Amino acid sequence: MKYEELKEKYKSFIYKDYQIEEDEANIYLKYCFEIEGLKQFNPILKIRKKNFKINHLHSNIAQNVAFHIGIIEAISYFKATCSQYFWIKCGKLKEEQIKWFKKLIYFGLGEFRYKNKIQVSQEDFVQIFSEGKRWEVEECQTNLQDCIIPIGGGKDSNVTLELLKQSSQKRFGFRINLEDVSRKCAEIAELKEDEIFEVERKIDTNLIELNQQGFLNGHTPFSALVAFITYFVAIIFDKKYIVLSNEDSANESNIKGQNINHQYSKTVEFENDFRNYVTNYITPNGPEYFSILRPISEIQIAKLFSKLEAYHPVFKSCNVGSKEKQWKWCCDCPKCLFAFIILSPFLYREKLITIFGEDLFEKESLLQTFIELCGYSQNKPFECVGTYREIRFAISKTIQNTKFQLPFLLNYYQEHFELLEEDMLKEYNPNNNLPEEFEQILKRSLFEC
Repeated sequence: MKYEELKEKYKSFIYKDYQIEEDEANIYLKYCFEIEGLKQFNPILKIRKKNFKINHLHSNIAQNVAFHIGIIEAISYFKATCSQYFWIKCGKLKEEQIKWFKKLIYFGLGEFRYKNKIQVSQEDFVQIFSEGKRWEVEECQTNLQDCIIPIGGGKDSNVTLELLKQSSQKRFGFRINLEDVSRKCAEIAELKEDEIFEVERKIDTNLIELNQQGFLNGHTPFSALVAFITYFVAIIFDKKYIVLSNEDSANESNIKGQNINHQYSKTVEFENDFRNYVTNYITPNGPEYFSILRPISEIQIAKLFSKLEAYHPVFKSCNVGSKEKQWKWCCDCPKCLFAFIILSPFLYREKLITIFGEDLFEKESLLQTFIELCGYSQNKPFECVGTYREIRFAISKTIQNTKFQLPFLLNYYQEHFELLEEDMLKEYNPNNNLPEEFEQILKRSLFEC
Protein backbone atom coordinates (compact mmCIF):
# COMPACT_ATOMS: atom_id res chain seq x y z
CA MET A 1 0.00 0.00 0.00
CA LYS A 2 1.19 3.52 -0.73
CA TYR A 3 2.14 6.13 1.85
CA GLU A 4 0.07 8.93 0.29
CA GLU A 5 -3.08 6.82 0.16
CA LEU A 6 -2.75 5.50 3.71
CA LYS A 7 -2.04 8.80 5.43
CA GLU A 8 -5.03 10.35 3.64
CA LYS A 9 -7.41 7.45 4.37
CA TYR A 10 -6.35 7.01 8.03
CA LYS A 11 -5.70 10.59 9.08
CA SER A 12 -5.51 10.15 12.85
CA PHE A 13 -3.35 7.99 15.09
CA ILE A 14 -4.36 8.21 18.76
CA TYR A 15 -2.35 7.44 21.89
CA LYS A 16 -5.41 6.97 24.11
CA ASP A 17 -4.18 5.78 27.50
CA TYR A 18 -1.59 3.95 29.58
CA GLN A 19 -1.64 2.13 32.91
CA ILE A 20 0.85 0.82 35.45
CA GLU A 21 -0.34 -2.40 37.09
CA GLU A 22 1.30 -5.10 39.18
CA ASP A 23 0.79 -8.53 40.68
CA GLU A 24 3.05 -10.63 42.92
CA ALA A 25 5.45 -11.52 40.10
CA ASN A 26 5.41 -8.66 37.60
CA ILE A 27 4.94 -4.99 36.82
CA TYR A 28 2.87 -4.29 33.71
CA LEU A 29 2.94 -1.19 31.52
CA LYS A 30 -0.20 -1.33 29.39
CA TYR A 31 -0.88 0.96 26.44
CA CYS A 32 -3.85 1.71 24.22
CA PHE A 33 -3.37 3.08 20.68
CA GLU A 34 -5.77 3.43 17.79
CA ILE A 35 -5.54 4.10 14.07
CA GLU A 36 -8.91 5.75 13.71
CA GLY A 37 -11.16 3.80 11.37
CA LEU A 38 -8.82 0.79 11.24
CA LYS A 39 -7.53 -0.95 14.40
CA GLN A 40 -6.97 -0.59 18.13
CA PHE A 41 -3.77 -1.86 19.73
CA ASN A 42 -2.98 -2.86 23.32
CA PRO A 43 0.74 -3.66 23.68
CA ILE A 44 2.15 -4.65 27.06
CA LEU A 45 5.56 -4.44 28.71
CA LYS A 46 6.10 -6.91 31.55
CA ILE A 47 8.90 -6.26 34.06
CA ARG A 48 9.75 -9.18 36.34
CA LYS A 49 9.92 -8.21 40.01
CA LYS A 50 12.07 -11.11 41.23
CA ASN A 51 13.30 -10.04 44.69
CA PHE A 52 14.09 -6.44 43.82
CA LYS A 53 13.01 -3.70 46.18
CA ILE A 54 10.58 -1.37 44.39
CA ASN A 55 10.50 2.16 45.76
CA HIS A 56 8.77 4.54 43.37
CA LEU A 57 6.46 2.56 41.12
CA HIS A 58 3.53 4.95 41.48
CA SER A 59 5.51 8.16 41.93
CA ASN A 60 4.94 11.09 39.60
CA ILE A 61 8.36 10.55 38.02
CA ALA A 62 7.63 6.89 37.25
CA GLN A 63 4.21 7.83 35.86
CA ASN A 64 5.84 10.48 33.69
CA VAL A 65 8.39 8.02 32.28
CA ALA A 66 5.72 5.36 31.68
CA PHE A 67 3.72 7.94 29.71
CA HIS A 68 6.79 8.72 27.58
CA ILE A 69 7.50 5.04 26.93
CA GLY A 70 4.06 4.95 25.33
CA ILE A 71 4.97 7.67 22.82
CA ILE A 72 8.02 5.69 21.68
CA GLU A 73 6.13 2.37 21.66
CA ALA A 74 3.43 4.03 19.56
CA ILE A 75 5.88 4.65 16.69
CA SER A 76 5.78 0.95 15.78
CA TYR A 77 2.00 1.19 15.32
CA PHE A 78 1.88 4.69 13.81
CA LYS A 79 4.19 3.61 10.98
CA ALA A 80 1.57 1.21 9.55
CA THR A 81 -0.30 4.18 8.04
CA CYS A 82 1.86 7.23 8.85
CA SER A 83 -1.30 9.11 9.74
CA GLN A 84 -1.17 12.89 9.30
CA TYR A 85 -2.13 13.56 12.92
CA PHE A 86 -0.62 11.97 16.03
CA TRP A 87 -3.03 12.65 18.91
CA ILE A 88 -1.83 12.19 22.50
CA LYS A 89 -4.89 12.08 24.75
CA CYS A 90 -3.24 11.11 28.06
CA GLY A 91 -0.61 13.78 28.62
CA LYS A 92 0.13 17.36 27.66
CA LEU A 93 3.44 18.21 25.95
CA LYS A 94 5.08 21.59 25.59
CA GLU A 95 5.94 22.84 22.12
CA GLU A 96 9.65 22.05 22.68
CA GLN A 97 8.75 18.46 23.58
CA ILE A 98 6.66 18.08 20.45
CA LYS A 99 9.61 19.27 18.37
CA TRP A 100 11.81 16.70 20.13
CA PHE A 101 9.47 13.84 19.26
CA LYS A 102 8.96 15.02 15.69
CA LYS A 103 12.72 14.89 15.23
CA LEU A 104 12.98 11.41 16.77
CA ILE A 105 10.09 10.03 14.69
CA TYR A 106 11.49 11.52 11.48
CA PHE A 107 15.10 10.39 11.83
CA GLY A 108 14.27 7.25 13.80
CA LEU A 109 12.15 6.19 10.83
CA GLY A 110 14.82 7.28 8.34
CA GLU A 111 15.47 3.79 6.98
CA PHE A 112 11.72 3.13 6.95
CA ARG A 113 11.11 6.29 4.90
CA TYR A 114 13.92 5.45 2.49
CA LYS A 115 12.79 1.89 1.83
CA ASN A 116 9.14 2.92 1.46
CA LYS A 117 10.12 5.79 -0.89
CA ILE A 118 8.56 8.40 1.40
CA GLN A 119 9.80 11.87 0.48
CA VAL A 120 8.63 14.41 3.00
CA SER A 121 10.19 17.07 5.22
CA GLN A 122 10.67 16.71 8.96
CA GLU A 123 8.10 19.42 9.58
CA ASP A 124 5.44 17.83 7.36
CA PHE A 125 5.92 14.15 8.23
CA VAL A 126 3.57 14.20 11.23
CA GLN A 127 1.66 16.77 13.25
CA ILE A 128 1.52 16.04 17.01
CA PHE A 129 -1.23 17.29 19.30
CA SER A 130 -1.58 16.58 23.01
CA GLU A 131 -4.08 17.06 25.81
CA GLY A 132 -4.58 15.92 29.40
CA LYS A 133 -2.34 16.15 32.44
CA ARG A 134 0.99 17.95 32.08
CA TRP A 135 3.69 16.17 34.05
CA GLU A 136 5.91 18.57 35.97
CA VAL A 137 9.65 18.12 36.41
CA GLU A 138 10.50 16.74 39.86
CA GLU A 139 13.71 15.95 41.71
CA CYS A 140 14.52 12.37 42.70
CA GLN A 141 14.23 12.06 46.46
CA THR A 142 16.55 9.07 46.97
CA ASN A 143 20.24 8.34 46.65
CA LEU A 144 20.86 6.55 43.35
CA GLN A 145 23.63 3.97 42.96
CA ASP A 146 24.81 1.05 40.76
CA CYS A 147 24.85 0.50 36.98
CA ILE A 148 22.34 -0.97 34.57
CA ILE A 149 23.91 -2.56 31.47
CA PRO A 150 21.61 -3.51 28.57
CA ILE A 151 22.75 -6.92 27.26
CA GLY A 152 22.07 -7.64 23.60
CA GLY A 153 24.24 -10.70 23.14
CA GLY A 154 26.74 -9.13 20.74
CA LYS A 155 30.40 -8.34 21.27
CA ASP A 156 29.84 -4.71 22.32
CA SER A 157 27.69 -5.27 25.41
CA ASN A 158 29.96 -8.14 26.45
CA VAL A 159 32.93 -5.78 26.39
CA THR A 160 30.96 -3.36 28.57
CA LEU A 161 30.07 -6.13 31.03
CA GLU A 162 33.75 -6.92 31.45
CA LEU A 163 34.90 -3.31 31.62
CA LEU A 164 32.51 -2.55 34.46
CA LYS A 165 33.94 -5.30 36.62
CA GLN A 166 36.51 -2.58 37.39
CA SER A 167 33.89 -0.05 38.51
CA SER A 168 33.12 0.93 42.09
CA GLN A 169 29.44 0.65 41.12
CA LYS A 170 27.66 -2.70 41.32
CA ARG A 171 26.62 -4.11 37.93
CA PHE A 172 23.05 -5.03 37.03
CA GLY A 173 22.16 -6.50 33.65
CA PHE A 174 19.10 -5.57 31.60
CA ARG A 175 17.50 -8.00 29.15
CA ILE A 176 14.55 -7.28 26.88
CA ASN A 177 12.68 -10.05 25.04
CA LEU A 178 14.80 -12.55 26.96
CA GLU A 179 16.82 -14.30 24.23
CA ASP A 180 18.83 -17.24 25.52
CA VAL A 181 22.08 -15.74 24.18
CA SER A 182 21.85 -12.66 26.41
CA ARG A 183 21.20 -14.92 29.41
CA LYS A 184 24.33 -16.97 28.65
CA CYS A 185 26.39 -13.80 28.24
CA ALA A 186 25.14 -12.56 31.62
CA GLU A 187 26.19 -15.87 33.19
CA ILE A 188 29.69 -15.61 31.71
CA ALA A 189 29.87 -12.06 33.10
CA GLU A 190 29.16 -13.57 36.54
CA LEU A 191 25.82 -11.84 37.00
CA LYS A 192 23.41 -13.70 39.26
CA GLU A 193 19.70 -14.12 38.56
CA ASP A 194 18.85 -11.39 41.08
CA GLU A 195 21.27 -9.01 39.34
CA ILE A 196 19.42 -8.99 36.01
CA PHE A 197 16.35 -6.91 35.18
CA GLU A 198 14.14 -8.69 32.66
CA VAL A 199 11.49 -7.13 30.43
CA GLU A 200 9.16 -8.90 28.04
CA ARG A 201 7.66 -6.83 25.24
CA LYS A 202 4.37 -8.10 23.81
CA ILE A 203 3.45 -6.67 20.40
CA ASP A 204 -0.29 -6.52 19.64
CA THR A 205 -1.25 -9.13 17.05
CA ASN A 206 -3.36 -6.53 15.21
CA LEU A 207 -0.10 -4.91 14.08
CA ILE A 208 1.23 -8.23 12.82
CA GLU A 209 -1.98 -8.68 10.82
CA LEU A 210 -1.56 -5.24 9.23
CA ASN A 211 2.01 -6.12 8.29
CA GLN A 212 0.80 -9.30 6.62
CA GLN A 213 -1.87 -7.35 4.74
CA GLY A 214 0.68 -5.02 3.15
CA PHE A 215 0.43 -1.94 5.35
CA LEU A 216 3.63 0.07 5.75
CA ASN A 217 6.36 -1.71 7.69
CA GLY A 218 10.04 -1.28 8.45
CA HIS A 219 12.77 -0.40 10.93
CA THR A 220 11.88 1.65 14.04
CA PRO A 221 14.14 3.38 16.64
CA PHE A 222 14.21 0.42 19.02
CA SER A 223 17.17 1.78 21.00
CA ALA A 224 15.10 4.87 21.86
CA LEU A 225 12.46 2.56 23.34
CA VAL A 226 15.16 0.75 25.31
CA ALA A 227 16.41 4.13 26.56
CA PHE A 228 13.07 5.06 28.11
CA ILE A 229 12.40 1.56 29.46
CA THR A 230 15.80 1.33 31.17
CA TYR A 231 15.21 4.83 32.55
CA PHE A 232 11.92 3.64 34.03
CA VAL A 233 13.65 0.60 35.57
CA ALA A 234 16.40 2.82 36.96
CA ILE A 235 13.83 5.13 38.55
CA ILE A 236 11.78 2.45 40.31
CA PHE A 237 14.86 0.52 41.48
CA ASP A 238 17.07 3.54 42.40
CA LYS A 239 19.90 2.92 39.90
CA LYS A 240 22.35 5.69 39.09
CA TYR A 241 23.87 4.84 35.69
CA ILE A 242 22.47 3.38 32.47
CA VAL A 243 25.60 2.27 30.63
CA LEU A 244 25.16 1.69 26.90
CA SER A 245 27.52 -0.02 24.45
CA ASN A 246 27.14 2.29 21.44
CA GLU A 247 30.38 3.14 19.69
CA ASP A 248 31.60 6.14 17.71
CA SER A 249 30.88 4.23 14.47
CA ALA A 250 27.11 4.44 14.98
CA ASN A 251 27.16 8.06 13.80
CA GLU A 252 27.80 7.26 10.10
CA SER A 253 24.91 7.44 7.62
CA ASN A 254 23.93 4.40 5.54
CA ILE A 255 23.21 6.47 2.42
CA LYS A 256 25.96 8.68 1.04
CA GLY A 257 24.93 12.33 0.98
CA GLN A 258 21.80 11.76 3.08
CA ASN A 259 21.07 11.68 6.81
CA ILE A 260 19.59 8.17 6.75
CA ASN A 261 21.01 6.11 9.60
CA HIS A 262 19.89 2.60 10.58
CA GLN A 263 21.47 3.26 13.98
CA TYR A 264 20.02 6.75 14.58
CA SER A 265 18.91 6.06 18.16
CA LYS A 266 22.41 4.72 18.89
CA THR A 267 24.14 7.93 17.76
CA VAL A 268 25.78 10.47 20.03
CA GLU A 269 23.21 12.97 18.73
CA PHE A 270 20.34 10.91 20.14
CA GLU A 271 22.30 10.22 23.33
CA ASN A 272 22.73 13.96 23.89
CA ASP A 273 19.11 14.65 22.98
CA PHE A 274 17.87 12.01 25.41
CA ARG A 275 20.07 13.25 28.26
CA ASN A 276 18.83 16.79 27.74
CA TYR A 277 15.21 15.71 27.45
CA VAL A 278 15.02 13.71 30.68
CA THR A 279 16.82 16.51 32.55
CA ASN A 280 14.47 19.20 31.27
CA TYR A 281 11.16 17.34 31.27
CA ILE A 282 11.38 14.45 33.76
CA THR A 283 13.93 14.98 36.55
CA PRO A 284 17.13 17.06 36.80
CA ASN A 285 18.95 14.63 39.11
CA GLY A 286 17.83 11.25 37.82
CA PRO A 287 19.72 8.29 36.34
CA GLU A 288 22.60 9.16 34.01
CA TYR A 289 22.48 7.72 30.48
CA PHE A 290 25.69 7.31 28.46
CA SER A 291 27.69 4.86 26.36
CA ILE A 292 31.03 3.77 27.75
CA LEU A 293 32.21 2.74 24.26
CA ARG A 294 31.34 6.07 22.60
CA PRO A 295 34.95 7.32 22.41
CA ILE A 296 36.18 4.29 20.44
CA SER A 297 35.53 2.51 17.16
CA GLU A 298 34.31 -0.95 16.22
CA ILE A 299 37.86 -2.04 15.46
CA GLN A 300 38.99 -1.12 18.97
CA ILE A 301 36.00 -2.90 20.49
CA ALA A 302 36.83 -5.95 18.39
CA LYS A 303 40.37 -5.97 19.76
CA LEU A 304 39.07 -5.80 23.33
CA PHE A 305 36.55 -8.54 22.60
CA SER A 306 39.13 -10.78 20.96
CA LYS A 307 40.68 -11.24 24.41
CA LEU A 308 37.37 -12.32 26.00
CA GLU A 309 37.52 -15.94 24.87
CA ALA A 310 34.79 -17.19 27.22
CA TYR A 311 32.20 -15.24 25.18
CA HIS A 312 33.39 -16.43 21.75
CA PRO A 313 31.27 -19.61 21.55
CA VAL A 314 28.17 -17.79 22.85
CA PHE A 315 27.88 -14.25 21.44
CA LYS A 316 25.55 -13.56 18.49
CA SER A 317 24.47 -10.49 16.54
CA CYS A 318 22.99 -11.93 13.34
CA ASN A 319 19.41 -10.67 12.94
CA VAL A 320 18.56 -13.35 10.37
CA GLY A 321 19.78 -16.13 12.66
CA SER A 322 17.91 -14.66 15.64
CA LYS A 323 14.63 -15.71 14.01
CA GLU A 324 15.62 -19.38 14.22
CA LYS A 325 14.59 -21.55 17.16
CA GLN A 326 18.21 -21.44 18.31
CA TRP A 327 20.00 -18.17 17.53
CA LYS A 328 22.88 -18.78 15.13
CA TRP A 329 25.16 -17.07 12.62
CA CYS A 330 23.46 -17.39 9.21
CA CYS A 331 26.80 -16.61 7.46
CA ASP A 332 24.99 -15.01 4.50
CA CYS A 333 24.02 -11.52 5.72
CA PRO A 334 25.83 -8.17 6.09
CA LYS A 335 25.88 -8.44 9.90
CA CYS A 336 27.63 -11.81 9.84
CA LEU A 337 30.18 -10.64 7.28
CA PHE A 338 30.83 -7.43 9.19
CA ALA A 339 31.40 -9.29 12.48
CA PHE A 340 33.75 -11.66 10.66
CA ILE A 341 35.68 -8.77 9.07
CA ILE A 342 36.03 -6.64 12.19
CA LEU A 343 37.34 -9.56 14.27
CA SER A 344 39.62 -10.87 11.52
CA PRO A 345 42.77 -8.83 12.39
CA PHE A 346 42.81 -10.54 15.77
CA LEU A 347 41.20 -13.98 15.31
CA TYR A 348 41.55 -15.00 11.66
CA ARG A 349 41.65 -17.83 10.59
CA GLU A 350 41.10 -20.90 12.81
CA LYS A 351 39.40 -19.11 15.71
CA LEU A 352 36.95 -17.25 13.48
CA ILE A 353 36.03 -20.41 11.57
CA THR A 354 35.37 -22.09 14.91
CA ILE A 355 33.01 -19.25 15.88
CA PHE A 356 31.12 -18.98 12.58
CA GLY A 357 31.42 -22.52 11.27
CA GLU A 358 33.00 -21.52 7.94
CA ASP A 359 35.38 -19.04 6.32
CA LEU A 360 33.22 -16.14 5.14
CA PHE A 361 36.16 -14.70 3.19
CA GLU A 362 35.87 -17.67 0.84
CA LYS A 363 32.19 -17.04 -0.03
CA GLU A 364 31.86 -15.55 -3.53
CA SER A 365 28.13 -15.07 -2.90
CA LEU A 366 29.01 -12.32 -0.39
CA LEU A 367 31.00 -10.21 -2.87
CA GLN A 368 28.36 -7.48 -3.36
CA THR A 369 27.78 -7.24 0.40
CA PHE A 370 31.55 -7.04 0.86
CA ILE A 371 31.79 -4.16 -1.62
CA GLU A 372 28.93 -2.31 0.11
CA LEU A 373 30.50 -2.72 3.55
CA CYS A 374 33.79 -1.35 2.22
CA GLY A 375 32.04 1.77 0.89
CA TYR A 376 32.52 1.21 -2.82
CA SER A 377 28.82 1.46 -3.66
CA GLN A 378 26.12 4.05 -3.02
CA ASN A 379 24.70 2.43 0.12
CA LYS A 380 25.93 0.77 3.28
CA PRO A 381 23.79 -2.22 4.33
CA PHE A 382 20.98 -1.31 6.74
CA GLU A 383 22.50 -3.11 9.72
CA CYS A 384 24.46 -2.12 12.82
CA VAL A 385 27.85 -2.24 11.13
CA GLY A 386 31.03 -0.18 11.33
CA THR A 387 32.22 2.72 9.21
CA TYR A 388 33.75 2.27 5.78
CA ARG A 389 37.09 3.40 7.12
CA GLU A 390 37.33 0.89 9.97
CA ILE A 391 36.13 -1.96 7.73
CA ARG A 392 38.86 -1.10 5.21
CA PHE A 393 41.36 -0.90 8.05
CA ALA A 394 40.35 -4.32 9.40
CA ILE A 395 40.63 -5.89 5.95
CA SER A 396 44.00 -4.24 5.31
CA LYS A 397 45.38 -5.50 8.64
CA THR A 398 44.10 -9.02 7.97
CA ILE A 399 45.69 -9.06 4.50
CA GLN A 400 48.99 -7.92 6.01
CA ASN A 401 48.74 -10.57 8.75
CA THR A 402 47.84 -13.46 6.42
CA LYS A 403 50.83 -15.65 5.57
CA PHE A 404 49.00 -18.13 3.32
CA GLN A 405 47.16 -17.68 0.01
CA LEU A 406 44.49 -15.04 0.38
CA PRO A 407 40.85 -16.22 0.37
CA PHE A 408 38.49 -14.95 -2.32
CA LEU A 409 37.22 -11.70 -0.72
CA LEU A 410 40.60 -10.59 0.63
CA ASN A 411 42.21 -11.30 -2.72
CA TYR A 412 39.46 -9.29 -4.45
CA TYR A 413 40.11 -6.35 -2.12
CA GLN A 414 43.85 -6.46 -2.72
CA GLU A 415 43.37 -6.50 -6.50
CA HIS A 416 40.77 -3.70 -6.67
CA PHE A 417 41.25 -1.36 -3.70
CA GLU A 418 44.02 0.31 -1.71
CA LEU A 419 45.22 -0.96 1.64
CA LEU A 420 44.69 1.44 4.53
CA GLU A 421 47.99 2.24 6.21
CA GLU A 422 46.88 4.52 9.07
CA ASP A 423 46.53 3.08 12.57
CA MET A 424 42.99 3.36 13.95
CA LEU A 425 43.71 1.44 17.14
CA LYS A 426 44.97 4.50 19.00
CA GLU A 427 42.15 6.91 18.17
CA TYR A 428 39.88 8.35 20.85
CA ASN A 429 36.85 10.59 20.33
CA PRO A 430 36.47 13.23 23.09
CA ASN A 431 32.84 13.86 22.07
CA ASN A 432 31.31 11.65 24.75
CA ASN A 433 29.43 11.76 28.06
CA LEU A 434 31.56 9.41 30.18
CA PRO A 435 31.83 10.25 33.89
CA GLU A 436 35.47 10.37 34.98
CA GLU A 437 35.53 6.94 36.65
CA PHE A 438 34.24 5.22 33.52
CA GLU A 439 36.57 7.10 31.22
CA GLN A 440 39.55 5.99 33.29
CA ILE A 441 38.36 2.37 33.12
CA LEU A 442 38.09 2.54 29.33
CA LYS A 443 41.46 4.24 28.83
CA ARG A 444 43.19 1.81 31.16
CA SER A 445 41.69 -1.17 29.35
CA LEU A 446 42.71 0.19 25.94
CA PHE A 447 46.26 0.71 27.20
CA GLU A 448 46.50 -2.78 28.65
CA CYS A 449 45.04 -4.35 25.51
